[in-house]
Amino acid sequence: MTRDIYLEITYRHGKALAGYLYLAKSDDKVARSRKAAPGLVVDYADDDQPVGIEITSPSTVSVQEINDLLTELHQQTLEKEELAPLLAG
Repeated sequence: MTRDIYLEITYRHGKALAGYLYLAKSDDKVARSRKAAPGLVVDYADDDQPVGIEITSPSTVSVQEINDLLTELHQQTLEKEELAPLLAG
């Protein structure tokens, strides 16, 4: 299956410091952001379509919380393995 979603992770000292889950391949610029849950911020384009999810605290966020937010945003959920690099140690 081909996905338009991809994950970018920033590491510090070998641990995930933050992540960004891009929801679509587009040139959309972020027009506004909304805190969705502790450690999760959704970025929206001018047309109110979600552009991505900022994962500001990987150590406090679960796969279930991310998938619940993806469902709320009408996006396809992810398998635990797809988020493993972000949530590891």
